[in-house]
Amino acid sequence: MGARTTIEERFCKCPYATAQTLISGKWAVLILLYLEEGPTRFNELLRKMPKMTHATLSVQLKSLEEYGLIKRIQYEAIPPRVEYSLTEIGQKFHPVVAAMEAWGNEYIAHMQGEKEP
Repeated sequence: MGARTTIEERFCKCPYATAQTLISGKWAVLILLYLEEGPTRFNELLRKMPKMTHATLSVQLKSLEEYGLIKRIQYEAIPPRVEYSLTEIGQKFHPVVAAMEAWGNEYIAHMQGEKEP
């Protein structure tokens, strides 16, 4: 693949470009992390990420659903109830989240070590 090809052109051809595209949203990784806990309602997710707006969460969820990482289940009730959960392929993202956590902790420790005299 040439250096001039775009991420869009490499999507579903190159594993790195594909992964980058799937989790490119600012909140995508956290949403996937929180959905590991099980089916979660929209407002529950919003409460777990207080700096995220309603509109941003909606866009991120639609994107993750479009990519097949999460599923949206709407229950016919009054008021309507919607839950989000991981799909089978979304559940397979867990080792990536665990590796990011381990690396993030190492990086934090590294940066704290550099700042100390």
